[in-house]
Amino acid sequence: MKLWGGRFETGPGEVFERFGNSLHFDRRLIDCDIRGSQAFARALERVGILTAEELEQIVHAFEQIRVEAAAPAFYEGAADEDVHTLVIRKLKERAGKVGDKIHTGRSRNEQVSLDTRMWLREECADLQALLCSVMGHLLELAQLYSGAIVPGYTHMRRAQAVLWPHYLLAYFEMFLRDWERFEDARRRANILPLGSGALAGSGFPFDREAIARDLGFDGITRNSMDVSGDRDFALDFLYASTVTMIHLSRLAEDWILYSSEEFGWLELGDNVTSGSSLLPQK
Repeated sequence: MKLWGGRFETGPGEVFERFGNSLHFDRRLIDCDIRGSQAFARALERVGILTAEELEQIVHAFEQIRVEAAAPAFYEGAADEDVHTLVIRKLKERAGKVGDKIHTGRSRNEQVSLDTRMWLREECADLQALLCSVMGHLLELAQLYSGAIVPGYTHMRRAQAVLWPHYLLAYFEMFLRDWERFEDARRRANILPLGSGALAGSGFPFDREAIARDLGFDGITRNSMDVSGDRDFALDFLYASTVTMIHLSRLAEDWILYSSEEFGWLELGDNVTSGSSLLPQK
């Protein structure tokens, strides 16, 4: 079953089929796809496309799919091209022909955009929490050896003596900027695209503001043509992630060097996953 290509008389070639299949990685979007589809079903009921009974049937079927998707065996033998096709197939297996109504007035473009935006905003929040944990450990280390004096380097040469907390707080500032970048990326992603259609909007009078509230979005997109091709919010996330990894790599390289025999003023504990294992030499 395809959710696209209705005008084609023959199917895609085998090589193209394998190239286009994405279920092995986009299945991480399944919870977002289900929640987004449930909200859209409620929007369909508000404009009279679904009855109250049909809405209950569809929402319940989606809940069953969500529970079952938590088990790895859920995906065994699935030949669907992507997570969206998988979810619709499972919906029809449980809800029957009424499941066909779920795509009334909704395009694949806006569905993919919705799922990705929902997933990214949650990933941003998770990464911000991890950054806060790292920054907290840096503060603990700074307080633990608040009077320790360490060498500061320029171009791998000793330049000026600095306090250990001053060195650590330099990384605190980097990670704080990373936190702010994820905050900005989340803000840009957290705009509802539903109602944009494939290109020029939907022919149904959906209350987009109500859908946005239902799914926890800050607002709605303003231009349907922009939504169709917009991937800026994904690039914002990738940029924030890249800069964060650069900062983490820089910190790791510092500690590798400073704990080596050539430098020798820092000792790593056996369990280097814990910030408290980092001990400056006296």
